Amino acid sequence: MTRILYVEDNDDNVFLLTMRFELLGGYEVLTAADGEAGCAMAAAETPDLILMDLDLPIVDGWEATRRLKADPATRAIPVIALTAHALTGAREKALEAGCDDFDTKPIDFDRLVERIERLLAKGGNEKD
Repeated sequence: MTRILYVEDNDDNVFLLTMRFELLGGYEVLTAADGEAGCAMAAAETPDLILMDLDLPIVDGWEATRRLKADPATRAIPVIALTAHALTGAREKALEAGCDDFDTKPIDFDRLVERIERLLAKGGNEKD
């Protein structure tokens, strides 16, 4: 069972993505509604992968990722940034913050699953 932590403040997005993973099977989805809670949950639960929204309350996804990658306990957990802001330079900024991959919203579920499987198969860092 692959454990994914989805850090997202939009309840509709959480519901839809969680439901898709449940239907797919083989995944357990943990959720956190802000970056601070996401960092705490990542440290406590050590998921296999983190899906990180970048626009979050309390601590945004950029800073949450920096904190996760600075902590030896969570550094190796792959992080995929998810954002509705597909502006030029957003991917590069996410990778500089420590994200291992980047995807845009609305989420293309099949593409996201491919990214997840590729990152997990390679053991993380997919910055190419």
